[in-house]
Amino acid sequence: MTISTPEPADPVGPDPGVPDPTTSDPTTGGYWRPLREVQELMESGIVALYAERGIERLRPRFAYPLIRLAHTGPLTIKALAESLELTHSAVSQTVSALRTEGLVRTVPGPDARTRVVELTQRARDLVPFLEAEWRATEAAAAELDAALPVSLAEFAATLRAHLDEKPFLERILAHLPPGDQASAGPPSPGEPHSGGDHWAYSGPRATS
Repeated sequence: MTISTPEPADPVGPDPGVPDPTTSDPTTGGYWRPLREVQELMESGIVALYAERGIERLRPRFAYPLIRLAHTGPLTIKALAESLELTHSAVSQTVSALRTEGLVRTVPGPDARTRVVELTQRARDLVPFLEAEWRATEAAAAELDAALPVSLAEFAATLRAHLDEKPFLERILAHLPPGDQASAGPPSPGEPHSGGDHWAYSGPRATS
């Protein structure tokens, strides 16, 4: 007589395809969410102004580089990024969008290895309005800021002082469970590093 041995049962454990009901999704909240929502409300006002004036395909983030180029003259993307104090990647993406909308063109630079970004006539015609809008937006923001119990500038300065006292990395590690503090190591070559972009606030004229 042959006695069959039962197959061992599969180990009991969570199904990787089923959400774990014992944890909550931390991305549904966030310290910077209210500030981002305010930013979106303010930016929507700028977009509405453009629409009211009949200006098509213009985004708020275009104003910064267009105004700067009007004052500096043609620049390489690297020089423009340095002038705007933004990353090369962010400015490169914005220049690509500006070129698509016919607001800038890239032409050969002083040597064969470089190309420079210059305004088109359409952009030059828009610059006086963009400068007026920029000043009006700053005035409106200052008026709004004056109505707050604590001004945004004072709030930012206080935050900076506390971060100088105790860096944000130390503060994160203090709240991270010990088992989750192992480093994943540096990113592989070519792999982007987030650098904390999930919480960063870039202001009402974001560039990416």
